[in-house]
Amino acid sequence: MPLPSSSTPAVQIQQFYDKGLAHASYAVRVGREVVVIDPARDPQPYYDFADEHEARIVAVIETHPHADFVSSHLEIADETDAILYCSKLTGAKYPHQNFDDGDRISLGSFELHALNTPGHSPDSISVLLMDELAQTRAVFTGDTLFVGDVGRPDLREDAAVGGHTRHSLAAQLYHSTRQKLMALPGTTKVYPAHGPGSLCGKTTSPDLDSTIARELATNYALQPMSEAAFIEVLLEDQPFVPKYFGHDVLLNRQGARGFEDSIRAVPHLPPGAALAPGVLIIDTRPAAKFRAGHLPTAINLQDGGKFETWLGSIVGPAEKFYLLADSQIALDTVIRKTAKIGYEANIKAALLAPAHLPATSPETDVAAVRQHPEAFTILDIRNRAEAKTPVFADALVIPLPELRERAHEIPAGKPVLVHCAGGYRSAAGASIVQQALPGVQVLDLGEAVTGF
Repeated sequence: MPLPSSSTPAVQIQQFYDKGLAHASYAVRVGREVVVIDPARDPQPYYDFADEHEARIVAVIETHPHADFVSSHLEIADETDAILYCSKLTGAKYPHQNFDDGDRISLGSFELHALNTPGHSPDSISVLLMDELAQTRAVFTGDTLFVGDVGRPDLREDAAVGGHTRHSLAAQLYHSTRQKLMALPGTTKVYPAHGPGSLCGKTTSPDLDSTIARELATNYALQPMSEAAFIEVLLEDQPFVPKYFGHDVLLNRQGARGFEDSIRAVPHLPPGAALAPGVLIIDTRPAAKFRAGHLPTAINLQDGGKFETWLGSIVGPAEKFYLLADSQIALDTVIRKTAKIGYEANIKAALLAPAHLPATSPETDVAAVRQHPEAFTILDIRNRAEAKTPVFADALVIPLPELRERAHEIPAGKPVLVHCAGGYRSAAGASIVQQALPGVQVLDLGEAVTGF
């Protein structure tokens, strides 16, 4: 998406969007030089972009150590000799140059200026693109400002990632938005690091870019309000925090191993090989195949649009697991998705579904559920904000990310009926409950929930 100009050299901004992680990264090109901002785990798209334009990557900027995905910043720098830039507050363990208020990077006749914009994290920066007339053309806001939202401030409370309270970071975000971003010209294009569905915010718009003027007019977090009111509205109804988020902050601060090398290092088991007892099994096949036959202790986390997020929400960063799929292509796909969140080293082995799958799961009699819902213990595994609008009265609410730890709370006197919002999560939830309550009939309402 080149930015129009009649009097200055052309600049090209290319957005790369990973829908599964709702992550946006950028390549900014002027002539034959490229700067990459917040790259995804797989660096190949940035290499391809540079090659297409006979350009070279000269710099990589990290707006902060990301919690929800693993960045390829160190790998790109090692491969291309690009200089890495981040805030001095990051505590980066990789070779880098500090990039804070007043620091600049030349890119042809353009410049990239650093703005310290703490709040989502204490080390967050935004990056201004300035033309040769010193006019602000765009701002890359990382997780500070999204389209229709701002970054959540509650991801750095654990001591391992800094021990910063959500209230103190929310206060910093108030001042970052008011004093830095809202002061930019209204025509400034806004390019955030996330889009709809990201767990780094709560009400993100489906649009993937904006302008400062539009955000001032429509973004709830930029409306006139006191600092106290801002903190209150920002902290209300934030989504859950996946288990892997803190792990990825530390990994990104260190710099991750190369993507393809990490994938090649994943062990693969031959057909019929025995599995070690007590090791978690993640079965990524469709729910219908899982119900027809599966390994007794498997969790059915189907490959889908949010596989990596749910994997890192259900499985802890220190847990080993087997990864199972029904074809080599499907297996390669889920391995690569696993690597996006830095969990590829957790894979004890990858394998294809064996011929003998002794366990089965019952089909749900939807008519019986409609007629006598009281005959079931109904388990709602949606997030708490979703569960405020109940599908069934008196359902027990245990969000999926908490289910492995809290399944013992489920009464075992009736068949257990598991539901979510659309059927994807309930397949995983039913398989978790099935393990936790042996001898109890566990039913997955699946997609039929949309008819209730």
